[in-house]
Parts: sequence; C-alpha cells; structure tokens
Amino acid sequence: MTWVVFVLLAFFCGSLPFSVWLGKFFLREDVRVYGDGNPGAANVFRAGGKIVGVIALMLDVAKAAAPVGLAYHNQGIRGFPMVLIAIAPVLGHVFSPFLGFRGGKGLAAALGVWIGLTIWKASLVVVAGTVLGIALTNLSGWAVMLGMSGLLAALLVWMPDPVLLMVWVAETLLLAWTHRADLRQKPHLRTWIVRRLPRKKPKDV
Repeated sequence: MTWVVFVLLAFFCGSLPFSVWLGKFFLREDVRVYGDGNPGAANVFRAGGKIVGVIALMLDVAKAAAPVGLAYHNQGIRGFPMVLIAIAPVLGHVFSPFLGFRGGKGLAAALGVWIGLTIWKASLVVVAGTVLGIALTNLSGWAVMLGMSGLLAALLVWMPDPVLLMVWVAETLLLAWTHRADLRQKPHLRTWIVRRLPRKKPKDV
C-alpha cells in the first residue's frame, strides 16, 4: 500500500502554507490582507517582497513536484492510485489544515504536479498558455483555463496517457472551482490590445 503513504505525503506537502509563513517571518505581514486574500505567492509580491515572493513560488511548486515525481518516476506508481497522488498536493494547498482548510487557488501546486509527472513537457505548455492568457485577458481565471486547454491539446497529441488525462480532468475541475469568481465574469481583452484593434469608421450620413 505504498501509494496510500504517497497520497498522504503529497497532501501534507501541498498543505504547507509557505507563502503565509515566509510573509510573516520576513515581511512581518499576513499576505492574506493583500489582493484577493489568497495565501499564495502572488500576494507575497503584493506585500512588497519580490525575493521572498520568488522563494515562496518556488517552494509552492516544489512541494507538489517532489512527492509526485518520487511516486511516478522512482516508485513507478501508475493507474488510479497515481491520479490520487497527483491531485493530493493541489487539494492540500486549496484545503490546507494549517489555515483552517481555507487555502489558496492551487495554481503553483498544479504546475508542480506537471513538473513531477513530465518534467518540462507539460509544465512548459501550462506556463506558456497561462502567461499568454494573462497577457490577453483581464481575468486570471480565464488565463488559467487557457493554459489548461493548451495542456489538454499537448497531452492528446504527444502524451495521450490515460493517467495524465485523468489528472488533467481532476485538476481542471479543481482550478475551475478555485477560480469560479473570475469564470462567472465575461473576460475582456487588455487595453493594449484594444488600442491596436482597427476602429470602425463612422458611416457617412
């Protein structure tokens, strides 16, 4: 029952609120009072700690990548048990017992999962798609969904592994739930794009 141990380990690692701890230790701030109140690396940056924010982001990614990578590559765990292990760090981040089960949105942990599973192949697509979405739209939730859509296309073309596809489904549903406030709103193109769009000339009367 090695996989059960890894599920518990992955959940525990994912639940570690590094952004909150680092914010309190180095910045003397509760990062949850900034931005959207999310206990994640983005609000560490908003609190004024660029270096601390980078460290927090790296730790949030690593806490998911490490247990998932060990289970997938070192232990050779596959099938549905691997799906549970892969989604456990994201669940731990979103429902962290260290924060009264009110954690973050899980994006960094989700990226860590794909690093653990595929090293750079899938994770690069997620990052590229999400960054593109952030550059195009004003709502981060829609940017995340664009990144996940790009990931699905990459999986279907290059890595149509049932385990990876099941992880994608579970992770996408969870990220859609954590970003539900954004997804309820209609996305708009950013101002720099709108300014470059051709404007309709008024019709002559």
